[in-house]
Amino acid sequence: MIEPALALIEFSSIATGIKAADAMVKRAPIDVIKSGTVQPGKYLVLIGGEVADVEEALQEGRAVGSTCLLDYVLLPQVHPEVVESIVGGRVPNPNDALGVIETTTVAASIHAADAGIKGAEVRLVEVRLADGLGGKGIVLFSGLVADVEAAVDIGIGVLESPELLVRQVVIPQLHPEMWGNVSDATRFRSRVVDQL
Repeated sequence: MIEPALALIEFSSIATGIKAADAMVKRAPIDVIKSGTVQPGKYLVLIGGEVADVEEALQEGRAVGSTCLLDYVLLPQVHPEVVESIVGGRVPNPNDALGVIETTTVAASIHAADAGIKGAEVRLVEVRLADGLGGKGIVLFSGLVADVEAAVDIGIGVLESPELLVRQVVIPQLHPEMWGNVSDATRFRSRVVDQL
Protein backbone atom coordinates (compact mmCIF):
# COMPACT_ATOMS: atom_id res chain seq x y z
CA MET A 1 0.00 0.00 0.00
CA ILE A 2 2.91 2.42 -0.49
CA GLU A 3 1.39 5.35 -2.31
CA PRO A 4 2.53 8.84 -3.20
CA ALA A 5 -0.26 10.26 -1.03
CA LEU A 6 -2.28 9.01 1.91
CA ALA A 7 -5.30 10.54 3.62
CA LEU A 8 -7.48 9.49 6.51
CA ILE A 9 -10.82 10.86 7.65
CA GLU A 10 -12.29 10.08 11.05
CA PHE A 11 -16.06 10.34 11.55
CA SER A 12 -18.17 10.23 14.71
CA SER A 13 -21.02 8.51 12.80
CA ILE A 14 -20.72 5.13 11.11
CA ALA A 15 -23.60 5.83 8.71
CA THR A 16 -22.12 9.17 7.67
CA GLY A 17 -18.68 7.60 7.31
CA ILE A 18 -20.00 4.96 4.91
CA LYS A 19 -21.83 7.61 2.89
CA ALA A 20 -18.72 9.82 2.75
CA ALA A 21 -16.46 6.91 1.73
CA ASP A 22 -18.81 6.07 -1.12
CA ALA A 23 -18.78 9.69 -2.28
CA MET A 24 -14.98 9.77 -2.11
CA VAL A 25 -14.44 6.79 -4.42
CA LYS A 26 -17.07 8.12 -6.82
CA ARG A 27 -15.38 11.52 -6.93
CA ALA A 28 -11.82 10.56 -7.90
CA PRO A 29 -9.87 7.43 -8.91
CA ILE A 30 -8.32 6.06 -5.71
CA ASP A 31 -5.74 3.26 -5.77
CA VAL A 32 -6.49 2.09 -2.21
CA ILE A 33 -9.47 2.58 0.07
CA LYS A 34 -9.86 0.88 3.43
CA SER A 35 -12.69 1.79 5.75
CA GLY A 36 -14.36 0.46 8.84
CA THR A 37 -15.44 0.91 12.42
CA VAL A 38 -13.16 1.46 15.40
CA GLN A 39 -13.77 2.13 19.07
CA PRO A 40 -15.75 3.97 20.38
CA GLY A 41 -18.20 3.88 17.49
CA LYS A 42 -16.11 5.87 15.01
CA TYR A 43 -15.72 5.24 11.28
CA LEU A 44 -12.35 5.60 9.55
CA VAL A 45 -11.70 6.01 5.83
CA LEU A 46 -8.09 5.58 4.65
CA ILE A 47 -7.23 6.30 1.01
CA GLY A 48 -4.07 6.24 -1.07
CA GLY A 49 -3.15 7.17 -4.60
CA GLU A 50 -1.92 10.02 -6.72
CA VAL A 51 -1.74 13.32 -4.82
CA ALA A 52 -4.35 15.23 -6.86
CA ASP A 53 -6.82 12.32 -6.74
CA VAL A 54 -6.41 11.86 -2.99
CA GLU A 55 -6.83 15.60 -2.41
CA GLU A 56 -10.03 15.64 -4.49
CA ALA A 57 -11.49 12.57 -2.77
CA LEU A 58 -10.59 13.96 0.66
CA GLN A 59 -12.32 17.24 -0.14
CA GLU A 60 -15.46 15.33 -1.14
CA GLY A 61 -15.39 13.20 2.01
CA ARG A 62 -15.01 16.26 4.21
CA ALA A 63 -17.93 17.98 2.47
CA VAL A 64 -20.28 14.98 2.62
CA GLY A 65 -19.43 14.12 6.23
CA SER A 66 -18.86 17.62 7.56
CA THR A 67 -21.38 17.38 10.42
CA CYS A 68 -19.69 14.24 11.79
CA LEU A 69 -16.05 15.00 10.95
CA LEU A 70 -13.76 14.46 13.95
CA ASP A 71 -10.35 14.82 12.30
CA TYR A 72 -8.49 14.21 9.06
CA VAL A 73 -4.97 14.14 7.69
CA LEU A 74 -3.52 14.46 4.18
CA LEU A 75 0.06 13.33 3.61
CA PRO A 76 1.41 13.94 0.12
CA GLN A 77 4.57 11.82 -0.25
CA VAL A 78 3.87 9.83 2.91
CA HIS A 79 6.94 8.20 4.48
CA PRO A 80 7.05 4.44 3.67
CA GLU A 81 7.54 3.49 7.36
CA VAL A 82 4.25 5.20 8.20
CA VAL A 83 2.43 3.05 5.66
CA GLU A 84 4.23 -0.07 6.87
CA SER A 85 3.33 0.70 10.50
CA ILE A 86 -0.32 1.35 9.70
CA VAL A 87 -0.64 -2.09 8.13
CA GLY A 88 1.00 -3.76 11.14
CA GLY A 89 4.73 -3.68 10.42
CA ARG A 90 7.03 -3.28 13.41
CA VAL A 91 10.66 -2.43 14.10
CA PRO A 92 11.68 -5.24 16.46
CA ASN A 93 15.26 -4.20 17.27
CA PRO A 94 15.70 -2.21 20.47
CA ASN A 95 17.54 1.05 20.31
CA ASP A 96 18.72 3.54 22.91
CA ALA A 97 15.54 5.52 23.59
CA LEU A 98 11.78 5.21 23.14
CA GLY A 99 9.53 8.15 22.33
CA VAL A 100 5.75 7.93 22.68
CA ILE A 101 3.12 10.31 21.36
CA GLU A 102 -0.45 9.61 22.49
CA THR A 103 -3.22 11.47 20.68
CA THR A 104 -7.00 11.78 20.95
CA THR A 105 -7.54 10.92 17.27
CA VAL A 106 -6.18 8.45 14.75
CA ALA A 107 -5.52 11.17 12.17
CA ALA A 108 -3.36 13.10 14.65
CA SER A 109 -1.22 10.01 15.33
CA ILE A 110 -0.62 9.40 11.63
CA HIS A 111 0.28 13.06 11.11
CA ALA A 112 2.69 13.04 14.09
CA ALA A 113 4.31 9.78 12.93
CA ASP A 114 4.95 11.08 9.41
CA ALA A 115 6.37 14.41 10.62
CA GLY A 116 8.56 12.81 13.29
CA ILE A 117 10.11 10.19 11.04
CA LYS A 118 10.73 12.70 8.25
CA GLY A 119 12.31 15.21 10.63
CA ALA A 120 14.67 13.05 12.70
CA GLU A 121 16.90 9.98 12.44
CA VAL A 122 14.48 7.54 14.09
CA ARG A 123 12.55 4.40 13.30
CA LEU A 124 8.85 3.80 13.83
CA VAL A 125 8.33 0.96 16.27
CA GLU A 126 4.55 1.19 15.98
CA VAL A 127 1.64 3.34 14.91
CA ARG A 128 -1.41 1.94 16.70
CA LEU A 129 -4.83 3.19 15.77
CA ALA A 130 -8.02 3.32 17.85
CA ASP A 131 -8.91 -0.32 18.58
CA GLY A 132 -8.12 -1.21 22.16
CA LEU A 133 -7.28 2.44 22.80
CA GLY A 134 -10.74 3.93 23.17
CA GLY A 135 -10.35 5.66 19.81
CA LYS A 136 -6.96 7.23 20.57
CA GLY A 137 -3.74 6.69 18.66
CA ILE A 138 -0.15 6.09 19.72
CA VAL A 139 3.15 6.48 17.93
CA LEU A 140 6.39 4.88 19.14
CA PHE A 141 9.78 6.06 17.87
CA SER A 142 13.15 4.47 18.59
CA GLY A 143 16.64 5.86 18.16
CA LEU A 144 19.26 7.84 20.01
CA VAL A 145 17.90 10.06 22.76
CA ALA A 146 18.46 13.38 20.97
CA ASP A 147 16.89 12.05 17.76
CA VAL A 148 13.88 10.61 19.59
CA GLU A 149 13.40 13.90 21.45
CA ALA A 150 13.51 15.73 18.12
CA ALA A 151 11.02 13.33 16.51
CA VAL A 152 8.58 13.71 19.41
CA ASP A 153 8.89 17.51 19.35
CA ILE A 154 8.36 17.60 15.58
CA GLY A 155 5.45 15.15 15.82
CA ILE A 156 3.57 17.14 18.43
CA GLY A 157 4.47 20.37 16.64
CA VAL A 158 2.31 19.47 13.63
CA LEU A 159 -0.83 18.80 15.65
CA GLU A 160 -3.54 21.31 14.77
CA SER A 161 -4.64 21.97 18.35
CA PRO A 162 -3.40 21.22 21.88
CA GLU A 163 -6.50 19.10 22.53
CA LEU A 164 -5.23 16.47 20.09
CA LEU A 165 -2.28 15.60 22.35
CA VAL A 166 -2.93 13.35 25.34
CA ARG A 167 0.70 12.96 26.41
CA GLN A 168 4.22 12.58 25.11
CA VAL A 169 7.22 10.94 26.77
CA VAL A 170 10.83 10.14 25.92
CA ILE A 171 12.43 7.30 27.85
CA PRO A 172 16.23 7.17 27.58
CA GLN A 173 17.76 3.71 27.84
CA LEU A 174 14.52 1.78 27.97
CA HIS A 175 15.02 -1.44 29.95
CA PRO A 176 15.57 -4.54 27.73
CA GLU A 177 12.51 -6.28 29.18
CA MET A 178 10.38 -3.27 28.29
CA TRP A 179 11.86 -3.29 24.77
CA GLY A 180 10.69 -6.88 24.55
CA ASN A 181 7.18 -5.76 25.45
CA VAL A 182 6.83 -2.72 23.21
CA SER A 183 8.68 -4.08 20.20
CA ASP A 184 6.49 -7.19 20.11
CA ALA A 185 3.04 -5.69 20.76
CA THR A 186 1.60 -2.92 22.92
CA ARG A 187 -1.80 -4.58 23.27
CA PHE A 188 -1.90 -6.23 26.71
CA ARG A 189 -4.09 -9.16 25.70
CA SER A 190 -1.66 -10.31 22.99
CA ARG A 191 1.23 -10.10 25.46
CA VAL A 192 -0.57 -12.20 28.09
CA VAL A 193 -2.03 -14.79 25.69
CA ASP A 194 1.38 -15.39 24.13
CA GLN A 195 2.99 -15.93 27.55
CA LEU A 196 0.43 -18.05 29.39
